[in-house]
Order: sequence, then structure tokens, then C-alpha cells
Amino acid sequence: MIIFGTAITSAEQHERFAAPGIARVREPDSKIFAHQTTGSVFRNYNLMLDLARDEPDLEALVIVHQDTEMLEDPEFGSKIRAALADPDVAIIGCVGAIGVRSIAWWQGAVTWASFIHRYEELGGGEVTAMTFSDDTTPLFAELGEVDSIDGFLMVLSPWAVRNLRFDESLGRLHGYDFDICCQARAAGKKVVTANLKAIHHHSLDLISDPDTWTEAYIRIAEKWDGQLPHGDQGTDDWRALSIRAQAESACAMGQATSYELKYHAALGLVKEMENSTSWRLTKPLRAAGRLFRRRSKTA
Repeated sequence: MIIFGTAITSAEQHERFAAPGIARVREPDSKIFAHQTTGSVFRNYNLMLDLARDEPDLEALVIVHQDTEMLEDPEFGSKIRAALADPDVAIIGCVGAIGVRSIAWWQGAVTWASFIHRYEELGGGEVTAMTFSDDTTPLFAELGEVDSIDGFLMVLSPWAVRNLRFDESLGRLHGYDFDICCQARAAGKKVVTANLKAIHHHSLDLISDPDTWTEAYIRIAEKWDGQLPHGDQGTDDWRALSIRAQAESACAMGQATSYELKYHAALGLVKEMENSTSWRLTKPLRAAGRLFRRRSKTA
């Protein structure tokens, strides 16, 4: 049995996105845990683990954000079971990267990303990730083992449900996915990607609260300091300063990506306007207006 879980802070988003997506891919015997949030995302996900761990027929727990919409896929369950046929697999995602050192997983080498980022700002639009369309998947992309996944869609094996817990001491929102992946890898288990397609309905602001995100980065980096294969070593004082600098740099890069997305979204809006009939019809009027303004300045 595959169980689905969602922590709800916005009933409107859940009803628009998560609920219909789960309905598309669930199986007749699937159970759904959807409840109003109580505290941090770490706490809410632990409640789901507590509910799922005692299910005797549990095959997997699929945790999705309330703004994540899974797409129609008759092979959804088969893809999960195929990945979990390897008893060492603990966590599955539709986005993953290798060489990840922190909660800024996108600074690693992304090997798979089968989703669409859909936003509502600037008239709305979407960004298609590199492996969403099978016919445009780059040659270097591949499914398989990764260091970390993006937790907007996360599948946990029965072993993970019964042996791992989200660390509630780390904060309220950020880094839960990277930390749980680190826990699995530290226990000798694997984190892998699967071709699970979804739409993430999310703002172009990828990091909405930079201060909170930075503090989560520091806490999680300190927790796993010296235990990850890609980490650097240093003295305590310099190490603390280095971690903060890395956190602020990663946060700045995340915000820069947001600005870049907004720029391209705005550019697309301008191009759409310039191609419109009304824009072409009013071109002579705009030209006359520019000429009038130039003459006024020289008068």
C-alpha cells in the first residue's frame, strides 16, 4: 500500500494542487494523510511518519507540498516499487543532485529534474526543468543515486518511515529534505531519483525569508560538519565564519536566481505585449509622442 501525506497551511492551495494530483496517481487501497499543520514542517512530517509506521502493508509514504500537483501517470506506483526493489534505497525524489554540501542542493550537479515550476506573478508562466520532457532530456541527465533531493515531492521507504525522523531542532521550514537525506546516507542507505512528473506551483521568490534560511543553513551545516564527503575542514572559529559566509553566499545565489526568473518572466510579458494587435496599431501614436517630447526639450 502506498500512502500519501500533505501538511496543509492553505486549504485553497491544497484543494487546487495537491488533492487533485494525489487523486490522479493513488491506487484503490491508498491512504491519504492530509491535516492542518501544527508547528513546523519537521513536526508535521514526523506526525505522518508516526501514522504510517504501524501500517503492516506499507510499501511507501509519498509526502507532497500542498502546492505540488502530480500529473497523470498510470505507472506512478510501478516506478516507486521498481526503485524500492533495491532494499538499500530509503528516499526517492523527482529532483536530485550530486556533490551537495548544504541545504542549497542546487549548488551541486543536478542529475534529474522532472517537474515544471509554475508561477502566478507577472501574468503567470512556467519554467520547465531539464528532464520533464522525455524528448528533450540532455544526454548527461540520468536517474540513480544522488546526495540530496528537493523535498516538494519525496517518497520514503518503509525502512525510512520506521527508522528516520525529521530533526525538529533545526528550525521550522528549511532544510528538512537535505537533513533527512543525510540521515539516510549516514545509515548506509541510498537516496535516488525517479521519473515522477509534477508541477510545483511556487512563487518566483525561491527564498522568501533569507534570514531564516541562512540560520537553517548554519544549523544543518554544523550538525553534519565533517561527516559529509564533500565538506571542508577547519578550526572552530574560522569554521563558524566560513559556514556563515557560505550560507549568505548560497542565499544570495538563490535570490539571484529568483531575480533572473522574474526578469525572463517580465521579458516574456513585454514580448507578448509588443506582438499584440493593439501595440502595433498604436505604434504611430507612440512615435508622434516621442517626436513631440524631443521638440519640447529643445524649445
